[in-house]
Amino acid sequence: MTMTGFAKGADVSWLTEMEKSGVKFYNAAGKETECMRLLREAGMNSVRLRVWVNPSDGWCNKSDVLVKAWRAQKLGMRVMVDFHYSDSWADPSKQTKPAAWEGFSLEELKTAVAGHTKEVLNLLKTNGIIPEWVQVGNETGNGMLWDEGKASASMAQYAAINNAGYDAVKEVFPDAKVIVHVQSGNDNSLFRWLFDGLKQNGAKWDVIGMSLYPTAATWQQMTTSCVQNMNDMISRYEKEVMICEVGMPWDEAEAAKNFLTGLITEAKGIANDQCLGIFYWEPQACNNWKEYTLGAFDNTGKPTIAMEAFKVDDL
Repeated sequence: MTMTGFAKGADVSWLTEMEKSGVKFYNAAGKETECMRLLREAGMNSVRLRVWVNPSDGWCNKSDVLVKAWRAQKLGMRVMVDFHYSDSWADPSKQTKPAAWEGFSLEELKTAVAGHTKEVLNLLKTNGIIPEWVQVGNETGNGMLWDEGKASASMAQYAAINNAGYDAVKEVFPDAKVIVHVQSGNDNSLFRWLFDGLKQNGAKWDVIGMSLYPTAATWQQMTTSCVQNMNDMISRYEKEVMICEVGMPWDEAEAAKNFLTGLITEAKGIANDQCLGIFYWEPQACNNWKEYTLGAFDNTGKPTIAMEAFKVDDL
């Protein structure tokens, strides 16, 4: 397929681990189906894959990412790579340096970020996989690689680390779009604070990424605020935007379908196709997998009606 058009995707980083543990997936008719194919049939055209530096159990290391990216590309799906620059979860509450990088100076951290980024991307490149988007950090609303890269302590140091990742991506894949991804896509003041600070410190990025996790009671208001924020980011920084993560409780499937349908419609309606797409975070998480309940599959391993939102044809 051509690598154009609105991305409708899923982060499926847990998938190989789920399969190894025996989780099975089924289509609406109850036929066992490989998960990525199931998502493809549900209207999704892209996957997002997180990368950890040296995870203790091996999942989401570079070789695991390669397996999932290869499978996705064989199905004609587009690929986003999400660098956490950590051995485990990086998010607004924690941006923990990899154990191997402890004690590094700022210059050493920049070198490590560049090296890790190029190592993973070159592995994909060698195997014929071309990611369309690359996240330099995950939910970095207060920077990454704390404390050196904590934005509230030193925006300049966060910008420098960000640029080490940006330049590394472009060295391997010049056409890939580099994303700075921030939580709480409905929080305009957070985004203005962070991206104003990054801009003032010479940071580079191609796309502003957002997360949005509403409930059945809040999705309408949060969607409105998120769309307003997207339009503000586009006009303020003259950059494209993308929703890199969404999720809602799997048992609020009707509300989730309405939320996703509305958000996709609004996102596609943004002028000049400046919103590049929407990714559901781990929709295949089912039956209380890892105690996560914001997927879009039920406890029998079938997609809920929320997934029907992705079948809407491109406008």
